[in-house]
Amino acid sequence: MLLTCHCFYFKLTSASVTMDLPQHGYRATKPRARAAPPTADSVLFEDTSSGAPAMSSQGYYTPGYNMAGPSNDMQGGPAVNNLFADPMANAAMMYGSSLANQGKDMVNKEISRFMPVNKLKYFFAVDTRYVMKKLMILMFPYTHQDWEVRYHRDTPLTPRQDVNAPDLYIPSMAFITYILLAGMALGIQKRFSPEVLGLCASTALVWVIIEVLVMLLSLYLLTVHSDLSTFDLIAYSGYKYVGMIFTVLCGLLFGSDGYFVALAWSSCALMFFIVRSLKMKILPSLSTDAMGTGSSAKPQFRLYITVATAVFQPIIIYWLTSHLVR
Repeated sequence: MLLTCHCFYFKLTSASVTMDLPQHGYRATKPRARAAPPTADSVLFEDTSSGAPAMSSQGYYTPGYNMAGPSNDMQGGPAVNNLFADPMANAAMMYGSSLANQGKDMVNKEISRFMPVNKLKYFFAVDTRYVMKKLMILMFPYTHQDWEVRYHRDTPLTPRQDVNAPDLYIPSMAFITYILLAGMALGIQKRFSPEVLGLCASTALVWVIIEVLVMLLSLYLLTVHSDLSTFDLIAYSGYKYVGMIFTVLCGLLFGSDGYFVALAWSSCALMFFIVRSLKMKILPSLSTDAMGTGSSAKPQFRLYITVATAVFQPIIIYWLTSHLVR
């Protein structure tokens, strides 16, 4: 009897332990439902090229967000259009542009007072054909026959149209070439320094300025009225740099003998060129007060001015080139 009770108690205890297992962390497993395979209509990746999903309040993107850029309101499109459509803004812009144009006109007038740009352009209207012919006339003026400057409706033709017209291109380029050649000559003789080169350039420029001022003063004191302008005088005075370059080159290549031969040739050619060129501008000119004895004396004064200008050229050439050749 006791044994039977004990066996019954053991069975009850085993059953209670089996029922209490889920309470200690174990549970019965259930079979999971397998997902259905994707159909033909399903898409593996969603097309996001048209726009990215918007951010929801939980931090996830939701469809409907546009990444194309800010709208016109964000870019200020209507505001900008309203700004240009505003009559006050248009009036302010027109007033500002008118002030800018007035300032530009005033600057151009002030520049034209001291340096007439249109006249300056005339003296640089050259081409290669004109430059070659002019250089040949400067070095071999004896073969040139027609020295008259041509006009068109009381306006002289540009240098590229008339080889007898003065220009400033050849004098300016010849001046720069002379400075470079002087630096090379000083370097060959071991006497180069920036101070000496600067002194050489300033001396050559000052001599041209003095020559032009003397010419203007002489024409004014003798009341010689001609169509010679200041730029014309600068051009005729600057042509001497071509002869100076030729003289220095011959001195560097052939020594002192070549230097003096080139000096004589360039001086004679330049004097002949100056006399024939100024003769067409100074000698035929008539003074406004030409009457009585004055009219017979003034042609002599014009001749003196022409000859003095021509004779002065070899002196300057020798003064500016003799120290470069030894």
